[in-house]
Amino acid sequence: MGNTVTCCVSPDASPKLSRARGGGGGAAPGPDRWADAYQAAASGGGPGSAEAESGDSDPGGGGPHLQHISDREFPDDLALESNPSDHPRASTIFLSKSQTDVREKRKSNHINHVSPGQLTKKYSSCSTIFIDDSTVSQPNLRSTIKCVTLAIFYHIKNRDSDRSLDIFDEKSHPLTREEVPDDYYKHDPDHKHIYRFVRTLFSAAQLTAECAIVTLVYLERLLTYAEIDICPSNWKRIVLGAILLASKVWDDQAVWNVDYCQILKDITVEDMNEMERHFLELLQFNINVPASVYAKYYFDLRSLADDNNLSFLLEPLSKERAQKLEAISRLCEDKYKDLSKAAMRRSFSADNLVGIRRSNAILS
Repeated sequence: MGNTVTCCVSPDASPKLSRARGGGGGAAPGPDRWADAYQAAASGGGPGSAEAESGDSDPGGGGPHLQHISDREFPDDLALESNPSDHPRASTIFLSKSQTDVREKRKSNHINHVSPGQLTKKYSSCSTIFIDDSTVSQPNLRSTIKCVTLAIFYHIKNRDSDRSLDIFDEKSHPLTREEVPDDYYKHDPDHKHIYRFVRTLFSAAQLTAECAIVTLVYLERLLTYAEIDICPSNWKRIVLGAILLASKVWDDQAVWNVDYCQILKDITVEDMNEMERHFLELLQFNINVPASVYAKYYFDLRSLADDNNLSFLLEPLSKERAQKLEAISRLCEDKYKDLSKAAMRRSFSADNLVGIRRSNAILS
């Protein structure tokens, strides 16, 4: 299960299942009940496995009814289409939403004969190799936050509608004491505004670049599972909830909810706790991020940066950097060799159990 905090749950536990049944068949467990399961998993020290079981009685009188997690998973075709945060082969939502603007910009430049301007991107040659300081295992923090906030910007700008939930509405749950204007839901935030908001949280909480990528994974998973849109009225609280959850799952020494109240002076701990419980419930406690999904989001963010001229800082590859990269590659190769040897030993032991003997061939 990895770090997925779910195993066997009651069918009434899912907000989508209960909504599909029209509220029949029993009431869904409250957020406090799911929060206990999450806290029990979190107390195990970092991302671990937990089992959340429901003891609700079957309405038919057949005793407790438990649904296995495999029964809750989508068919492969549907999952690949609707859950990019779960499957590495599915296209990320933010990249598809950004392509519309990218194509229009390229078309406009072609029609108006707009010159791309002076080429500032550096290209490698036979004698010099240019490389940035961002890798999939150690992304650059500043560049990653820029790309993640740009992805959020495209989510808001090219949203399908304004579906939302009250727990994320900034008018109902303001983050500051300043009065929220009546037309707050009409004005889309620009990229710089989103970047400043996220950058402030990451700087104050000392979060890592990997946490920013996981934040985007949780954000798209929430939009898919809960069937809502990120829009001007809810983007701050959705992003805050995703950052809060990502920091607890990714970092060993996570930032507490009360610490965010020191960063955002006017928000209360009770509000943070309530938002976290609802966020987890809407995710159906699926907080697992496979390595393949993480890598897909990282490289799609780099593609987004290239399409929008967000260049990573390129420097000539030095001898010291080359030796460091070679050492990292050698370490990974040795790790995979050990894993393959262990797999071969397991297969050999299985052959010995079968007892197949090979006789020497006699050539005459």
